[in-house]
Amino acid sequence: MNSIHFHLITNHFPIIVPVIALMVMFGGFLIRSEMIKRTALALFVFGALSTFPAMYSGDKAEDLVDKIPGITHDMIEIHEKSAEQFAIWHYGLGLLALMALLSSWKNHKTSQILTILVIVFAFAIIYLGNHTATSGGEIRHTEIRIGYESEPIR
Repeated sequence: MNSIHFHLITNHFPIIVPVIALMVMFGGFLIRSEMIKRTALALFVFGALSTFPAMYSGDKAEDLVDKIPGITHDMIEIHEKSAEQFAIWHYGLGLLALMALLSSWKNHKTSQILTILVIVFAFAIIYLGNHTATSGGEIRHTEIRIGYESEPIR
């Protein structure tokens, strides 16, 4: 397995886990279960931690992808800048989720406020993750690049 393959495996976790965590969180609010909300907070922390291998492998993969015909350095740079911004915000979400989790365990009065902030941050992370994933996909998938014309979905 080379660094490109490893990046393709690891880069999906930071993007998908916050979506799953948000669904779990809404389930926790729906049935009023602190345990489920805590599980969602732990998933947000896991999602943030999963960003580390994706970023590390992306840096390593860049050296190999630069050599593939048809791939421009500009496409890689756009993806890299988007990934860096996504990672910073995701690490912030992970830290906030950890604070909310600890607050919930201690039954602290700030628990609900922190949990609501995690939810708000999660929507930002999902947006940034979508942008990062799209810019990464555009590197090899010409069919999703802007300006590519195809038949509309019917």
